[in-house]
Amino acid sequence: MQTVDAVLNGLMRRYKERVPDVQAILDTMIRAGVIETADDIENDHIAFRTMGVPLLGIQSLEKIFTHFGYQREDYYHFSAKKLDAYWYSPPTADLPRIFISELRVRDLSYEAQAIIRTYTDEVTADPVLAIDLDDGAAVDRFLHSPLWRLPSRQDFLRLQEESEYAAWGIYNRYYLNHYTVSVHNLPDGYNTIADFNVFLKQNGFKLNSSGGEAKKSADGLLIQSSTVAEMITVPFADGDEHLISGSYVEFAERKVKPEYADLPLAKIGREMRRDGFEAANADKIFESTYSEQTNKRKI
Repeated sequence: MQTVDAVLNGLMRRYKERVPDVQAILDTMIRAGVIETADDIENDHIAFRTMGVPLLGIQSLEKIFTHFGYQREDYYHFSAKKLDAYWYSPPTADLPRIFISELRVRDLSYEAQAIIRTYTDEVTADPVLAIDLDDGAAVDRFLHSPLWRLPSRQDFLRLQEESEYAAWGIYNRYYLNHYTVSVHNLPDGYNTIADFNVFLKQNGFKLNSSGGEAKKSADGLLIQSSTVAEMITVPFADGDEHLISGSYVEFAERKVKPEYADLPLAKIGREMRRDGFEAANADKIFESTYSEQTNKRKI
């Protein structure tokens, strides 16, 4: 498992560098005595966004993680956002789940499709097939390397008008979209989304309010929240720099399944809690990078 650890560590290292909220939240939790070190946190899942075009998308990126023993699980469709997704269960309980979504490019307008294809057509073979998947450093480099040229500001803005997901993906490529704190493993007073959201807001963190700050599954056993994505200054093809939406931090509370409700907490294992994801929750979490939410950072 050293290879997958190297990949996950590389993803987290670069993610923290680009998303100051990550370290700020960890530091705030440490100061409050919620955790002693970042290692006390269980990473519930990490997520990627992809473009649904030939040679790319879910069918390409998933090869990395299935190589490491991850298993494809449930399928999700988001009709309004024109997205498909799967989640992947890890080979061992100490690893995070993986969530990979894909833009249904063919469902966009012809103009938007043409813009996207001017970039993605630069990829002429499935790029994952060219990687030595047993080389953790090589996989890490791939996940942080551009797949196509830097987009123009004009193309970015045109895509953003139709699909904020498309604009995010055309610029950020496979950059890690978010990682997720398992709040149910935190001490009393912080181990529910309701309590943890209060803690976050008291310390100045902006939360995604789409669908409510706490997004709850139909069975009530999966509750999620997230910060609003940070705005980052990036260069475009014309050389000018502009602010765009970066990545964010998610929080998940997985309640104990009813059949294990009478067991003492010390005997509750990960497999005894609600697993998988909820389409309605995820639909709203996607909007953590959307302008309606990121504009809150200007307030």
